[in-house]
Amino acid sequence: MERSPSSPAFWRSPLRGPWFTSLLGVVLLVGITVLFVTGLLSYAAYNPDLSPVNDKTPDKGVLGFYLFPWPTDPPWLYRLTQGVHVTLGIALVPVLLAKLWSVVPRLFQLPPARSVAHALERLSLLLLVGGVLFEFVTGVFNIQLDYVFPGSFYALHFYGAWVFFAAFAVHVVLRAPTAVRNLRRMRAGDEEGAAPPVSAEEPSLVSPDPAEPTVSRRGAVWLVGGGSLLLLGTTVGQNFDGPARRTALLAPHGGAEPGSGPNGFQINKTAAARGISAAETSEEAWRLVVTGPSGSVRLSRAELARLPLHSAALPIACVEGWSTSDQWWRGVRLRDLAALVGHEPETAPDVLVESLQRHGAFRRAALRSNQVRDPRSLLALDVNGERLSPDHGHPARIIVPAAPGVLNTKWVARMTFGDLR
Repeated sequence: MERSPSSPAFWRSPLRGPWFTSLLGVVLLVGITVLFVTGLLSYAAYNPDLSPVNDKTPDKGVLGFYLFPWPTDPPWLYRLTQGVHVTLGIALVPVLLAKLWSVVPRLFQLPPARSVAHALERLSLLLLVGGVLFEFVTGVFNIQLDYVFPGSFYALHFYGAWVFFAAFAVHVVLRAPTAVRNLRRMRAGDEEGAAPPVSAEEPSLVSPDPAEPTVSRRGAVWLVGGGSLLLLGTTVGQNFDGPARRTALLAPHGGAEPGSGPNGFQINKTAAARGISAAETSEEAWRLVVTGPSGSVRLSRAELARLPLHSAALPIACVEGWSTSDQWWRGVRLRDLAALVGHEPETAPDVLVESLQRHGAFRRAALRSNQVRDPRSLLALDVNGERLSPDHGHPARIIVPAAPGVLNTKWVARMTFGDLR
């Protein structure tokens, strides 16, 4: 049986042991908890309980218990939470792979279940391994803009996260006492963290016939940590402008700035890619239709420019993890547009925004009343002192503090104010 994966003698690496596994487990316990929380916040930022057009998981049921109206302060909130979610997720990949490598002998242990508790642990481990690989793989594909999923990324990632985290919580409850004991023994043991003794009820990860070591456990920890730091260093730059963005080699927006000048900052989708033609955005053809209780008004870009204009310094942050620094936007306040069609600015309701874009998940998006009423929420006509470029949404686009990039609709064609809940 020594050549069978179910035999302890099959796994000969001297690095495997409770100390190494427990150390990696503690790092993942903290890191994955942060990922789960920031992921839930990212989902809440879309305001999925506001309108069906924002809700990509309509069958979530009780899983939406925590949803709350997404705030507009601080204006960099989504930039922070989603930046942490994506950057930390990539940085944890080496830790995750090392953890899976360290416990692979347990996947082949016989008998499959020695007790009810052991059966629960094995089941949680199966869901845990499958769930974590699913979440990390779909997340990495998404930030690379490779939408190769058999359905909506939002739904797959959302439900996958709940399945994974449920298994993760069960596994932590079952394994946390052992992990704590192992780390305490490590501190009381030798410098290299020799494997502590284990009880007969808990099979050891230590090989009974270890091979000659090629690296110490401490060296292995440095290798894993170095890999995480390398991924961090080649990803985190996507959250900053200037030279730092060029270091984000693993991010889809990690290259040079897209052009130069006032419109020279990141975008996800170009006007050409979304089928927006110059003919339909020309001064002669384009009109914004604004609808409310008093009826509808049609406004050209020149007529919008004659309304009271205001400025706001706001970033753009996308679900893929990239973001920009503050850009100076200038345009008409959303609450002032609501006033044109019969609403009081201070009590302006929700708004449904529709784009000239004909295809895509967020060609229509809803904004909550608190977002509409914020004085920094604009239908922007200009950015950084210059007219919006076609790729940044000319003739007009939405910009709202702390909102995900897809809710900052470009190429706006229609706005309908009213209670959407």
